[in-house]
Amino acid sequence: MSFSVRATGALAACAVLATVSLAGCGGDGAAKGGGSAAIKVGLITKTETNPFFVKMKEGAVAAAKAEGAELTTAAGKFDGDNAGQITAIENMVAAGVKGILITPSDSKAIVPALQKARSAGVMVIALDSPTEPQDATDALFATDNLKAGELIGQYAKAAMAGKPAKIATLDLAPGVAVGRLRHDGFLKGYGITEGDPSVVCSQDTGGDQAKGQTAMENCLQKAPDVNVVYTINEPAALGAYTALKAKGREKDVLIVSVDGGCTGTKAVQSGQIAATSQQYPLKMAEQGVKAVVAHAKGGAKASGYTDTGVTLITDKPAGGVEAKDTAFGLQNCWG
Repeated sequence: MSFSVRATGALAACAVLATVSLAGCGGDGAAKGGGSAAIKVGLITKTETNPFFVKMKEGAVAAAKAEGAELTTAAGKFDGDNAGQITAIENMVAAGVKGILITPSDSKAIVPALQKARSAGVMVIALDSPTEPQDATDALFATDNLKAGELIGQYAKAAMAGKPAKIATLDLAPGVAVGRLRHDGFLKGYGITEGDPSVVCSQDTGGDQAKGQTAMENCLQKAPDVNVVYTINEPAALGAYTALKAKGREKDVLIVSVDGGCTGTKAVQSGQIAATSQQYPLKMAEQGVKAVVAHAKGGAKASGYTDTGVTLITDKPAGGVEAKDTAFGLQNCWG
């Protein structure tokens, strides 16, 4: 879920070169075919260090090489760096990309910059996180984040087996669609609505482990009897686990999460997290690059929403909720 000064700075240089390679654009090796004939594709992620986006970049690099395309990448300094994403978009348009793949840090604030890019003839595909409105991009390749949240909500409800719930939600941040969708999905899966009294604490974490720990500490002060914790992602979940363990509560609180990274899946295997919804970032980028190249070669423009899949991962299955075990999760994880 970092904008790289190195990457965005290199983009400006690429804008004035007639022929550039992937490496020349702060990217990832020369594209097959190279030269000015190569179709240029841009990838802009929220951050450079989060394993989710590292895997996404890997997918884009592999697809670009396979398609003979030229890939330029940029990443934010932090999750929420909208200004950095706008700069990257402008530089990529100036460099002559045919398409931009982007995981928007701010689903609404990024829209004007994307509209300018599309007006300039650039195809724009959102990866992982939709814009608001969703049709501000040509297409969306992503996990069904509402479904991802719903799966862990259903699991938590079944695992509680009728015991009254005292729920803490450790969310992402205001203005980020993926965070809202996962949160709303969890509530739906649990069979409750926003404002339900069983939700005793809600805190934003930015998807960060240290902030997740602080958020859990705050919730334990507010509601010491918390027994279910929903987290936006696994770093936040591990932060929550640390806070609970410090209070001796790690064995009697159910933690559920979303992402399915390798570290998170191992935390499910060890019992720190009860279940997680696994998503597949490599597929998002791979399919996005292929869609841009296909359109640039005269094919149809991708449109609408393409679901790249989600799977509930747990070693403690709950009745009526379809899931795979951590052996499957570790074979398909990222990071």
